[in-house]
Amino acid sequence: MNTESVMNEHMLAEATLTAHLIDVAVKAGYGTDQINDLLSEIANKTAISEFWISDETGQVVYTNIPDIEFSFGTDPSKDDQASEFAQLLTQDATAVVQPFMNRTYDHQSFKYVAVRGVDQPRVVQVGIAAKEN
Repeated sequence: MNTESVMNEHMLAEATLTAHLIDVAVKAGYGTDQINDLLSEIANKTAISEFWISDETGQVVYTNIPDIEFSFGTDPSKDDQASEFAQLLTQDATAVVQPFMNRTYDHQSFKYVAVRGVDQPRVVQVGIAAKEN
């Protein structure tokens, strides 16, 4: 197994664990701010740079990046980086893995991996930066 494959498997595990964490937190009655604080704490202590977790419409509701409002949308055929993840909402896809690429809004190189939510159709995405500042 090459390095890229190993990284993909680890990131899929991280996204899957995050999907279960969101399910448990919601069932336990955690509010959005509490969940976002938990995601921030995890990102600050691990290799995960970002969490982006949507509702069933693709709108991000949980993240450790509080200053950006973001939506994956629901059209996986659109020609932008995030639209590929919409298939987790609209099709039978269970995971999406992207290579490192420059993201649209700030051109920083990131790798994103996402799985479908456990509790409902949602995008549960983790991202790592190619270079941490």
